[in-house]
Amino acid sequence: MEFEKDWIANAYEGMSRRQFMAKLTAAGAAVAGFALASQAVGGEIITTPADGLSVAEGKVASGGFQVPIYEARPAASGACPVVIVIPEIWGMHAYVKDVVRRFARRGFLALTFEPYAREGGVLQIEDRQALLKVVNAVPDARVMGDLDALVAYAKRHPTARAGKIGVTGFCRGGLYTMLFAAHSPAVQAAVVWYGQIKPAKTPGVRTEGPLDAAGRIRAPLLGLFGGADQGIPVADVKELEAALKAAGRTVEIVIYENAPHAFHADYRPSYRENVAKDAWARCLAWFNAHLGTCG
Repeated sequence: MEFEKDWIANAYEGMSRRQFMAKLTAAGAAVAGFALASQAVGGEIITTPADGLSVAEGKVASGGFQVPIYEARPAASGACPVVIVIPEIWGMHAYVKDVVRRFARRGFLALTFEPYAREGGVLQIEDRQALLKVVNAVPDARVMGDLDALVAYAKRHPTARAGKIGVTGFCRGGLYTMLFAAHSPAVQAAVVWYGQIKPAKTPGVRTEGPLDAAGRIRAPLLGLFGGADQGIPVADVKELEAALKAAGRTVEIVIYENAPHAFHADYRPSYRENVAKDAWARCLAWFNAHLGTCG
């Protein structure tokens, strides 16, 4: 559970608690859940326009349920490689959709989904413990099933290069990125943004973490982590890197020395512009190298 507290600690970084609370009060935000996390104290929120893109919302069947999805791709292009973006614990909100459009602008068919649609979504949950109770009860197997359904949808997509599928995710989505790369042979490249490497295991919910599954990760993997992340020790990151290298995998790990958790999330106080830009450039280069672009 200590890992789940890291974003609050990162939000306080560089300011006193009183200063941080004053900023939230001025913004009129509820001091809990997504509302607390979403105050852009650390940077300006990035908004990527949809002009020149083909953007759509829809649903994909998974386990007898219609999972909401969001997709974007260049409007005028040939078949594009696919990047699946896995959300954080708040689900498919504005930042995640914006990241999808950012990938589309760089020559990918990008897709995301709502992992917590069966629970009615979680953005409206203001109490943090109530939020965690919901998301921490979602079995990894269900998420893997939803991602399998998304991959199947992508392979049928008329504008997709079906053999070129990458996956990326932030925070909880980074954890799922590693687990899915171990689960699915369809994954051709993976980029992990500060995903937990040694999560707690719960019967019926999670039986293994990324370190346990490292030997089954065959896709080239880029890991982007913060050296000042209070929830993911650098030692854990290095242990994952060593395990992947010992298994003969293609892996590159980047640790930004002074960066906190969620350094790419421009809607949160943890955002670090220079680090985020460098990490984004590395992410794009990784997918370009292993997936290509539209054509």
